[in-house]
Amino acid sequence: MSLERAKAHLKQYGLDGCIIIPEKTSATVAEAAEALGCSPAEIAKTLSFLLEEGPILIVVEGTARIDNKKFKAVFHQKAKMIPADRVNDLVGHEPGGVCPFGVKEGVRVYLDESLKRFEVVYPAAGTGRSAVRLTIPELETCSGYAAWIDVCKEPE
Repeated sequence: MSLERAKAHLKQYGLDGCIIIPEKTSATVAEAAEALGCSPAEIAKTLSFLLEEGPILIVVEGTARIDNKKFKAVFHQKAKMIPADRVNDLVGHEPGGVCPFGVKEGVRVYLDESLKRFEVVYPAAGTGRSAVRLTIPELETCSGYAAWIDVCKEPE
């Protein structure tokens, strides 16, 4: 179901042909990088958080980690990830396949500045065995993002 929702969403932008279904699982950043033949950083992982106003998604580069101080400065709340058993109900995708495509109504999407150093990134497409190859402008267009934000720690 999630793959079909993501595919239908991407089709609106003519990007459903960019979906990749690798032979191996792509549920984690390391697995996705291996399955897709790219670096872990090029995986656009989508993190799900619960704010007082509701769920949000933040798409970050694959090796990035959330900086709690930066998160609080942007959202004026502590970073609270959605528990795995509630992600599908709140967002519309299971953990391992969470992406900004075909999400439930009212879920806001943000793109982190960490993605901007890449020409192409690979977010999931609704399942732990799917991805979509997108340029940053394509990601901006089809994600329905609310804003670019800076909530990740500096790379080490």
